[in-house]
Amino acid sequence: MAAGQWRTVLEAAHEALRTAAERVPADAWERPTPCDRWNVTQVLQHAAGDQLAFASAIDGGPGPTEDPFAPSGRVDGDKLAGLRAALDASARAWKGVADDAPEVPTPLPQGKLPAEIGATACALDAAVHAWDIAVATGQPSPLGAELARPLLVVARQIVEPLRAYGAYAPAIDSAPEADEVAALLSYLGRDPR
Repeated sequence: MAAGQWRTVLEAAHEALRTAAERVPADAWERPTPCDRWNVTQVLQHAAGDQLAFASAIDGGPGPTEDPFAPSGRVDGDKLAGLRAALDASARAWKGVADDAPEVPTPLPQGKLPAEIGATACALDAAVHAWDIAVATGQPSPLGAELARPLLVVARQIVEPLRAYGAYAPAIDSAPEADEVAALLSYLGRDPR
């Protein structure tokens, strides 16, 4: 990845999550998702919480108000307000990070990571949950090869230790002819079909 290309990846992932959430039909918030045991509202809460956790790790601002790994499924008022605020906080925090910063604090068990890895990990979280929401609500996939390619590179560097925490399901075998999107989803324990 070229220096600073992570900024484009992060922006695309944030936009994918924002767009998928904004397109959820009013009657679809309780639908099941590819995230086992979580409905669309819970995935939205989890994704927003993770973005706030990344922002807080970087700039010391407020983190999520509830455990992102135990989302309540209850949102009073505008369901999208919390997500918008979290995405804005994340974007602001990453804006203050140098393109080639060697150590950026993250909420991941790995701790500090190079900017490119940390920001792409943040993007991975946003993008895969955008896909979860889109699939659950009958939207087209927000993932394309251009976004999936750098996400898969970083996923292969950070995901294995996170599986032990239940953050990702076990990888599933992808077809030999799988494209980058299918390979990424399979690696993250999601059935791309």
